[in-house]
Amino acid sequence: QLQLVESGGGLVQPGGSLRLSCAASGSTLEHYAIGWFRQAPGKEREAVSVISSSDDITYHADSVKGRFTISRDSAAKTVPLQMTSLKPQSTAVYYCAADPSGWGTGEFDYWGQGTQVTVSS
Repeated sequence: QLQLVESGGGLVQPGGSLRLSCAASGSTLEHYAIGWFRQAPGKEREAVSVISSSDDITYHADSVKGRFTISRDSAAKTVPLQMTSLKPQSTAVYYCAADPSGWGTGEFDYWGQGTQVTVSS
Protein backbone atom coordinates (compact mmCIF):
# COMPACT_ATOMS: atom_id res chain seq x y z
CA GLN A 1 0.00 0.00 0.00
CA LEU A 2 1.48 3.29 -1.11
CA GLN A 3 1.76 5.89 1.62
CA LEU A 4 2.78 9.47 0.94
CA VAL A 5 4.51 11.87 3.28
CA GLU A 6 4.94 15.59 2.63
CA SER A 7 7.63 17.72 4.21
CA GLY A 8 9.16 21.16 3.86
CA GLY A 9 6.29 23.41 4.82
CA GLY A 10 6.65 26.34 7.16
CA LEU A 11 6.41 30.07 7.60
CA VAL A 12 8.00 32.27 4.96
CA GLN A 13 7.86 35.97 4.15
CA PRO A 14 6.26 37.21 0.93
CA GLY A 15 8.71 36.89 -1.92
CA GLY A 16 10.46 33.99 -0.24
CA SER A 17 10.93 30.39 -1.33
CA LEU A 18 10.15 26.95 -0.01
CA ARG A 19 10.85 23.47 -1.28
CA LEU A 20 8.24 20.86 -0.49
CA SER A 21 9.00 17.19 -0.84
CA CYS A 22 6.75 14.18 -1.40
CA ALA A 23 8.17 10.84 -0.33
CA ALA A 24 6.69 7.36 -0.38
CA SER A 25 6.68 4.29 1.79
CA GLY A 26 5.32 0.90 0.88
CA SER A 27 6.18 1.44 -2.77
CA THR A 28 8.06 3.83 -5.02
CA LEU A 29 6.77 6.85 -6.88
CA GLU A 30 8.27 6.14 -10.28
CA HIS A 31 5.19 4.51 -11.82
CA TYR A 32 2.73 7.11 -10.55
CA ALA A 33 1.79 10.52 -11.76
CA ILE A 34 2.27 12.82 -8.80
CA GLY A 35 0.28 15.92 -8.12
CA TRP A 36 0.63 18.71 -5.63
CA PHE A 37 -2.65 20.17 -4.42
CA ARG A 38 -3.48 22.85 -1.90
CA GLN A 39 -6.43 23.88 0.19
CA ALA A 40 -6.69 27.29 1.77
CA PRO A 41 -9.10 27.99 4.65
CA GLY A 42 -12.65 28.29 3.37
CA LYS A 43 -11.68 27.31 -0.16
CA GLU A 44 -11.88 24.18 -2.24
CA ARG A 45 -8.84 22.05 -2.86
CA GLU A 46 -7.10 22.91 -6.12
CA ALA A 47 -4.44 21.30 -8.24
CA VAL A 48 -1.17 23.22 -8.20
CA SER A 49 1.27 21.11 -10.20
CA VAL A 50 1.30 17.62 -11.70
CA ILE A 51 4.01 15.48 -13.27
CA SER A 52 3.39 12.33 -15.27
CA SER A 53 5.11 9.05 -14.48
CA SER A 54 7.30 9.44 -17.55
CA ASP A 55 8.20 13.00 -16.49
CA ASP A 56 7.44 14.31 -19.96
CA ILE A 57 4.17 15.94 -19.03
CA THR A 58 3.91 18.62 -16.39
CA TYR A 59 1.07 20.92 -15.45
CA HIS A 60 1.14 24.09 -13.41
CA ALA A 61 -1.91 26.10 -12.48
CA ASP A 62 -1.98 29.56 -14.03
CA SER A 63 -1.66 31.10 -10.59
CA VAL A 64 1.75 29.49 -10.03
CA LYS A 65 3.25 29.35 -13.54
CA GLY A 66 6.75 30.73 -13.61
CA ARG A 67 7.04 30.54 -9.81
CA PHE A 68 6.51 26.85 -8.93
CA THR A 69 8.35 23.89 -10.44
CA ILE A 70 7.54 20.21 -10.01
CA SER A 71 10.18 17.58 -10.71
CA ARG A 72 11.42 14.17 -9.68
CA ASP A 73 14.53 13.60 -7.61
CA SER A 74 15.51 10.12 -8.74
CA ALA A 75 18.33 9.81 -6.24
CA ALA A 76 16.15 10.73 -3.28
CA LYS A 77 13.08 9.07 -4.77
CA THR A 78 10.97 12.08 -4.03
CA VAL A 79 8.89 14.58 -5.95
CA PRO A 80 9.82 18.10 -4.92
CA LEU A 81 7.78 21.22 -5.48
CA GLN A 82 10.05 24.25 -5.64
CA MET A 83 8.08 27.37 -4.79
CA THR A 84 9.51 30.84 -5.35
CA SER A 85 8.17 34.38 -5.15
CA LEU A 86 5.61 33.22 -2.65
CA LYS A 87 2.57 35.36 -2.04
CA PRO A 88 0.24 35.56 0.97
CA GLN A 89 -2.45 33.91 -1.16
CA SER A 90 -0.17 30.88 -1.43
CA THR A 91 -0.98 30.14 2.21
CA ALA A 92 -2.62 26.72 2.38
CA VAL A 93 -2.16 23.11 3.36
CA TYR A 94 -0.28 21.44 0.53
CA TYR A 95 -0.89 17.80 -0.27
CA CYS A 96 0.82 15.40 -2.61
CA ALA A 97 -1.17 12.67 -4.29
CA ALA A 98 -0.49 9.74 -6.60
CA ASP A 99 -2.37 8.68 -9.73
CA PRO A 100 -1.75 5.01 -10.64
CA SER A 101 -2.61 5.65 -14.30
CA GLY A 102 0.63 7.56 -14.64
CA TRP A 103 -0.95 10.36 -16.63
CA GLY A 104 -2.07 12.68 -13.87
CA THR A 105 -5.51 13.08 -15.40
CA GLY A 106 -7.11 10.15 -13.67
CA GLU A 107 -8.00 9.46 -10.12
CA PHE A 108 -5.51 10.39 -7.46
CA ASP A 109 -6.03 7.40 -5.22
CA TYR A 110 -3.32 8.04 -2.65
CA TRP A 111 -2.93 11.16 -0.55
CA GLY A 112 -0.53 12.40 2.06
CA GLN A 113 -1.49 14.16 5.29
CA GLY A 114 -0.46 17.58 4.07
CA THR A 115 2.06 20.20 5.10
CA GLN A 116 1.20 23.74 6.10
CA VAL A 117 2.63 26.64 4.13
CA THR A 118 2.11 30.10 5.56
CA VAL A 119 3.25 33.21 3.71
CA SER A 120 3.19 36.21 5.98
CA SER A 121 5.32 39.12 7.06
